[in-house]
Amino acid sequence: MKVFRELLKDNRFKIAFVIVLLLCVLSFLTAFSPYDPSQWNVVERSSPPRWPHILGTTSMGQDVFWVLTYAVRNSLLTSLIAGIVSRIIALLVGILAGFKGGLIDRILMFLTDSFLVIPLFVIIVLFAMIAKARMDIINLGILLGAFGWAWDARVVRSQVLSLREQDFTYTSILSGSNTRSIIFKDYIPFLIPLVFSTLIGNMSWAIGMEITLSILGVFNLEIPTLGTMLQWSISSQALFLGYWWWVLTPVVFSILIFVALYLMSVSISEYLDPRMRLQRVGKA
Repeated sequence: MKVFRELLKDNRFKIAFVIVLLLCVLSFLTAFSPYDPSQWNVVERSSPPRWPHILGTTSMGQDVFWVLTYAVRNSLLTSLIAGIVSRIIALLVGILAGFKGGLIDRILMFLTDSFLVIPLFVIIVLFAMIAKARMDIINLGILLGAFGWAWDARVVRSQVLSLREQDFTYTSILSGSNTRSIIFKDYIPFLIPLVFSTLIGNMSWAIGMEITLSILGVFNLEIPTLGTMLQWSISSQALFLGYWWWVLTPVVFSILIFVALYLMSVSISEYLDPRMRLQRVGKA
């Protein structure tokens, strides 16, 4: 709670937190949706924003607002799954490479560097095309997480290498603590802030990938996400037909998510930097 109160002193974090909170509330509204997002022709077609359809309707007879609630929820859920999966892999690889060193470090860093240099986008598109029939929110999140860990594993390794040279590490070793105890009791508290900071950046990347895959048509278009909303509007030529509300809604909310995650990531990163924290305290 103390860290949260300190972060709230930063206006960027306040703005990001409010946006994320509103998006979460929007996601929870799916529980009260009067329409099934997979059904067509449930409302008047191609209606501009007006009550009771506050964001208008699509040419397929869907209410844009209620589809948006499902889209935001699914996009956030996908990014969260991808972030958690990639954090687990990054932590395992980074801690093992940094703490063990030697041959294990060289092998793991070779694997990590391979993931950094290979064309991940092409590979992800290929996997998504192969598994398109089974590609749901969870599977997409796992797929993105399985390819989105490499850079952060290097960051974790660098932190572990620094911690390994600290006096408390030698004290723990001399006192008879085993490797598991040192990692979980001594290292993890230092790594948790780093994990949360990189998690936000990875979530932003995952949402961008989901939108890209959906626009390319290699994701299941029956699942409402911000990407599939854009794909349906593009394929239905909504912009040329003047249905601006259909195109603008997912675009605006995608931008809101990216801006919120970026501001939150910058604020947390500066808070974790001791020099920036001292400057912030001095200004206060």
